[in-house]
Amino acid sequence: MKTIQMVDLTTQYERIREDMNRAALETLRSGKYINGLPVQQFAEELAAFTGARYIIPCANGTDALQIALMSLDLQPGDEVIVPAFTYIAGAEVIALLQLKPVLIDVDPHTFNLDVNQIEAAISPKTKAIIPVHLFGQTADMEPVLQIARQYGLFVIEDNAQSIGSVYTFSDGTKKQAGTIGNIGTLSFFPTKNLGAYGDGGAMMTDNEQLAKRLKMIASHGQSVKYQHEIVGCNSRLDTLQAAILRVKLPYLQEYIEARRATAARYDTGLETLDWLERSACHPASTHVYNQYTVKVNPLQRNDLQSYLKEKGVPTMIYYPMPLHRQPAFEGRVRLGSDLKITEQLCDSVLSLPMHTELEDSQIEYIIEQIIRYE
Repeated sequence: MKTIQMVDLTTQYERIREDMNRAALETLRSGKYINGLPVQQFAEELAAFTGARYIIPCANGTDALQIALMSLDLQPGDEVIVPAFTYIAGAEVIALLQLKPVLIDVDPHTFNLDVNQIEAAISPKTKAIIPVHLFGQTADMEPVLQIARQYGLFVIEDNAQSIGSVYTFSDGTKKQAGTIGNIGTLSFFPTKNLGAYGDGGAMMTDNEQLAKRLKMIASHGQSVKYQHEIVGCNSRLDTLQAAILRVKLPYLQEYIEARRATAARYDTGLETLDWLERSACHPASTHVYNQYTVKVNPLQRNDLQSYLKEKGVPTMIYYPMPLHRQPAFEGRVRLGSDLKITEQLCDSVLSLPMHTELEDSQIEYIIEQIIRYE
């Protein structure tokens, strides 16, 4: 059995090597490394996959969040609600733009924001909500949209980890993650389900005016070269990365199914362990398993991680420190709830290997070692 990895991008590349090499060489030979044709082609193909009317590529997922917020004409001191159990990017760009992150707690089973805590966190300064679709499934978007409409708030979806996940509304309407709110954001970091071979990101919206504004901001605030209508930034998806993503996009659904199959194997193999809580899926959302995350007793977590490392099973902790405990945010956030669940999760979560190239023997070995730990 070959070495188990958290993510195996090398083997994935080998499976599509000929197409990938051809796409890269065509780009290199073209000499058009910035805003080359593959960038627009990828945007169109991604729009067809997601159902979004407009896709605006950019340099990375964090830029996508920043540009999305910049497009809304928010003022210093305005508040944006974001879950406390997530990666720092969303709260970071809120603070960077002199806005105030308002942190609320999450559901203990799905790890996505607890929609029942949103209203209590709203103040006269609240202008937007950033639901994070964490680990591969959407937040519960129907009540998020209802609250946003009631209070006149923007909704920016952080969809860095859940491209391809589908949310079903109570009337049967289905929408892909990232296409539900005013703006959705994507990351193409290499470990994402649709990953580039470097950094990359995109924004998605159905609103034509917002799309134009997002595109302008990402290009120094210009729609005509050297005519800068607003203050923007410089955030571009490289032509080479777009060409790589074009090769991988047709495989995305296959990659998702492979991850779901692995998750199902984990679910079945670990279901008898009463000391381990498996990943839960919200009934309104499909799951694309960017991560497969379990919960264990905080007193056992580090010991279990060390034990698995000795057995050749890598694991990761996403995330070991709540946002409100980060030194960077001292005095810069408002707590919208007590965040007890977030603190519990940071002490108890553990993510198992999850990628498209896991072999059956590797999955069985991982399960076997976890069972033996008991």
